Amino acid sequence: MAGGEAAVDWAGKRVAILGLGRSNVALARHLFRQGARLVGFDAKGASELGDRYRALAELPGMEFRLGAGYLSGLTGFDAVFVTPGMKKHLPELERARAEGALLSSEMALFLELCRAPVVGITGSSGKTTTTTLVGMMLKAAGERPVYIGGNIGTVLIEVVEEIPERAWVVLELSSFQLQLAKVSPHLAALLNLRPNHLDVHSSYHEYVESKCNIFRSQRPGDWLVFNADDAEVVRHSLGSPAQRASFSRKHPVRAGAYVRDGVITGAMAEGEAPILETHRLLIPGDHNVENALAATALALLAGVKPGVISQVLATFPGVEHRLELVRVLGGARYINDSIATSPDRTLAALNTVPGMVLLIAGGYDKGLDFDGLGQAMAGKVRVLITIGETAPRIAAAARRGPSGPLVLQAQSLGAAVRLAYRQAREGETVLLSPACASFDMFADFEERGRAFKALVRELS
Repeated sequence: MAGGEAAVDWAGKRVAILGLGRSNVALARHLFRQGARLVGFDAKGASELGDRYRALAELPGMEFRLGAGYLSGLTGFDAVFVTPGMKKHLPELERARAEGALLSSEMALFLELCRAPVVGITGSSGKTTTTTLVGMMLKAAGERPVYIGGNIGTVLIEVVEEIPERAWVVLELSSFQLQLAKVSPHLAALLNLRPNHLDVHSSYHEYVESKCNIFRSQRPGDWLVFNADDAEVVRHSLGSPAQRASFSRKHPVRAGAYVRDGVITGAMAEGEAPILETHRLLIPGDHNVENALAATALALLAGVKPGVISQVLATFPGVEHRLELVRVLGGARYINDSIATSPDRTLAALNTVPGMVLLIAGGYDKGLDFDGLGQAMAGKVRVLITIGETAPRIAAAARRGPSGPLVLQAQSLGAAVRLAYRQAREGETVLLSPACASFDMFADFEERGRAFKALVRELS
């Protein structure tokens, strides 16, 4: 299904917006311009919402349902827009659906309205790096305007009418943003699949189903780029109605990108093109080779020349909070990998960082399993410092592993950093790679990463 058409006339429609975060504030402005009658719902009060409340209160006729029990009045609406991360099977949402309300989201609406071709990227990890790379490649090509959004960049719903048809739109798409989507991107990428966000999704199956919405509504002329080294991704990719391209670190592919004799190589209808030696990538780790391959495949399908792709890959320094070197102190390296909000991300970090590690891990409990991470610590993690809600579970997993690390628990990130500083030896790495979300202690992984960097810089 193609976007670019206003499927609903919002004039006079009574619309509920659940959750007044950044993306839904932009959504409210858009719907107000379309003539909708808006009611904003949020568990926070007006004072806690601050500038977001004040911005929406300026819209004439805007109503609010705030604080405890805020969803109790969710009845009599033509449409309900949910915030990313809200469980879609809440009783209040089921009731609204039974009343005939359209259930949607800011991203689902954007995909329906956007006239420009969209490159969409999802997966359990690697989304931000791949999205950033594709955006840089398209911008470096210099042939069309480029808009970057979704989980990163600008909230694009507010400017959707201004995006020209000849532009490129590049979106990082989470399972939350995809779960209600009825339109798929023209170029879609499914990077990998691992259990995540099981605190919100009712099951791993529901999580995967949401991810696969990135290609379910594609047309035969569209393209799906998938990870040929991930058996689960390959199996699900067979459900795409689009043309299929792939990427692989391990073997050649017919269309897409792969590593040939240590060189990232593009495979196109007109033949193969060497892009860049993998050792010249500035971003470390096999997972980043995969991100570079996915970005290469997408850029080639979008018409970017191999030389432009090579230049971007060779100079890309990485994204903040992703194996980011903060400083070297006393011969030990301090690395910020706050983006690691799942055990698989932390495993990737441990496989990338050389030498012995002092690992700071723990945080908000998303219902994920830590046994595999505990097993992987043997011979790699000398000291494990746990923090947050999941501290006991991660410590127990580490102790079940063979020849596990010394396990210490800290009551705060600051205490964890100070413990690591006292324990670290020359040549070792102090690694913040929590394997968990941050919501028990911080607003998001970015705030957690910035706090870690500030704490490390204060050490002396």
